[in-house]
Amino acid sequence: MKNLVFGELNLSKEIEKAVSEMGFEEATPIQSQSIPHIMDGKDVIGQAQTGTGKTCAFGIPTIEMVEPSNENIQALILSPTRELAIQISEELKEVSKYKKGIRILPVYGGQPIERQIAALKKRPQIIIGTPGRLMDHMRRRTIKLVDLKMVILDEADEMLNMGFREDIDEILEKVPQERQTILFSATMSKEIMDLTAKYQKDAVLVKAVHKELTVPNIEQYYLEVREASKLDLLSRIIDKEGIKLSLVFCNTKKRVDELTSSLQSRGYMAEALHGDMKQSQRDRVMSRFRNGSIEILVATDVAARGIDVDNVEAVFNYDIPNDEEYYVHRIGRTGRAGKTGVAYTFVAGREFYRLKDIQRYTKSKIVLMKPPSLSDIEESKVNNVLKDLKNVIAKNNLGKYVGYIDKILEDVHLENQENYITTIDIAAALLKTLVTQNSKNDFSQADTYNYEDTGAEKGMVRLFVNMGRKDRIQPKHIVEAIASRTSLSGKLIGAIDIFDKFSFVDIPYEYVDEVLSPSKNFRIKGKKLTVEKANRK
Repeated sequence: MKNLVFGELNLSKEIEKAVSEMGFEEATPIQSQSIPHIMDGKDVIGQAQTGTGKTCAFGIPTIEMVEPSNENIQALILSPTRELAIQISEELKEVSKYKKGIRILPVYGGQPIERQIAALKKRPQIIIGTPGRLMDHMRRRTIKLVDLKMVILDEADEMLNMGFREDIDEILEKVPQERQTILFSATMSKEIMDLTAKYQKDAVLVKAVHKELTVPNIEQYYLEVREASKLDLLSRIIDKEGIKLSLVFCNTKKRVDELTSSLQSRGYMAEALHGDMKQSQRDRVMSRFRNGSIEILVATDVAARGIDVDNVEAVFNYDIPNDEEYYVHRIGRTGRAGKTGVAYTFVAGREFYRLKDIQRYTKSKIVLMKPPSLSDIEESKVNNVLKDLKNVIAKNNLGKYVGYIDKILEDVHLENQENYITTIDIAAALLKTLVTQNSKNDFSQADTYNYEDTGAEKGMVRLFVNMGRKDRIQPKHIVEAIASRTSLSGKLIGAIDIFDKFSFVDIPYEYVDEVLSPSKNFRIKGKKLTVEKANRK
């Protein structure tokens, strides 16, 4: 089944407008398969990993099917963690922002229940909740599910792994029997199938099936980089490698426009290509790309279909793709017609796990690359200038220019008779001038970012954590440990870097005192977690 564009899914104009503003052009495989069945009122089992767009796969039809005029709770979404509940809530609020009368509320542990009770008085029709807190509200009768029409279990396998089976049973046995039940899980274990058999009727199974992917013979690299430093890194690689023609992929139209504008302001010949452009605009951009008058084409996956340019030297995954197949399609744009090609993928924070998925499904080796330094770039530019100079010397058409050098020597000696200047000095000065003038970017102090620095981004403070890879921890463990014992929401926690014996985590400045309070007893897997300010280099 081919992926559908959102215009083919019979959605309301309000939803289409919201989705378009979120920057999405095409439904992902799991969305293309799930949305029509859910809209038809069928029970659905969706098998999909995180990062495949599954939230919108159930969120879009849920919002479409809720009746704004009915102020009772009509849809319940169960989530294993507070962080996921908040994330789902925020995404659904984006999707529903043009649908009047739709109210959405997340309920989870760690937040004062009185605040949630007050919010429930505003009569939300969609509740996203963790099992424990939801049951607490049901016992208090602050949440009543008598008019419930839909139940969605997101990351059902994770809920079972966390020991929520009894809670799920208790919740589902107390909600109306005549309802639509949707379940999403990354795996289809026996426990999951038992759950579906007990609580679903004639469920339709949909899954994002991975095709057998063949990766072309292209050099593949990934670079670990913070989001705020991606633009500098892209510029440095293009400058160091002297790349004349490249494709840069972003996941949304908004990102394409923003990046194109930033590259143009730095002096690059860059153009955008995405679904909001008229066909005549796309044709003009592609014509300029083919004839080399554009150096960098910044595009979305959908807009880049049909691009067939033989001399693309490099492909950049500025945003890591949501689907492994997209990765293969992207990097296949380089290395054509028997030429060598190279692909660079930028990975920020927790995206590293998606990169691992890509490597596993494509059975390819993506090599870690160290970001180029300013001295690397300068050396590369000198080499490029020297190469051009050798070509000029080989043509031996330098007669009148030798005269200019003699004139320069004479003038310099008249002005400064104490120092003896040679033709080598003149050549070195000219080389320096050429390299400086050919530099695309006037790197300011802010641009000379040290990628190995452990400092946090602006407005954030970097903290040291005494556990690392050897303790078998993941970023989610650190987020849950901190968010569960402080008022700091997991969504506000920044970059997390995990090393063998320790880790670093960025948190907003205003939460530092609370997180570092001696009264906080952070634990991961039963082991006490020590958190303190990281030392800057």
